Amino acid sequence: MTIRPICITGNPVLHTKALEVTVFDEGLRTLVQDMYETMDEAPGVGLAAPQIGVNLRVFVYDWDAEDGSEQRGVVINPTLEISEIPEGEPDWEAESEGCLSVPGERFPLKRADRATLRGVDLEQNPVHIEATGWFARIFQHEFDHLEGILYVDRLIEKYNAEAKEIIQERGWGKDDISWLPGEEKLEG
Repeated sequence: MTIRPICITGNPVLHTKALEVTVFDEGLRTLVQDMYETMDEAPGVGLAAPQIGVNLRVFVYDWDAEDGSEQRGVVINPTLEISEIPEGEPDWEAESEGCLSVPGERFPLKRADRATLRGVDLEQNPVHIEATGWFARIFQHEFDHLEGILYVDRLIEKYNAEAKEIIQERGWGKDDISWLPGEEKLEG
């Protein structure tokens, strides 16, 4: 398997709605294995195919639940239903999240506390997960990637402005910048 470069904000694949998976073959299986390896090396708790330059509706996740059990899997062609997103300003301590496509940064963002994820796995078996708390947040974050939305696009104005400034200062926002987990230097 291969660790793949992760696209940085600005790459068009990150800002485009991903395509449905129609072919379940060895190529898809290899893609998913590469996604797991890349996510683990980064490290991250989720990774969507567009983040490695593949415009398909696939994401992987890895989360240690409060009960100590590991929640690890892949969802292909997902749908997501969420509870109402609370109003108000997000809390820095409790609601900050980061993204491998905006590496090294974290900002607070309100998310729904409950999410229902449906899709299929590699064998086209149904996936149906009811998630709460951070597990629900992970699903919302990764699903957004499949819709062409980065979490920084959802930030309230003051944090959005700060994120845009950081992106500009770092020279991101272009279509050819990526980074390879395990290496410190950004490519592009």
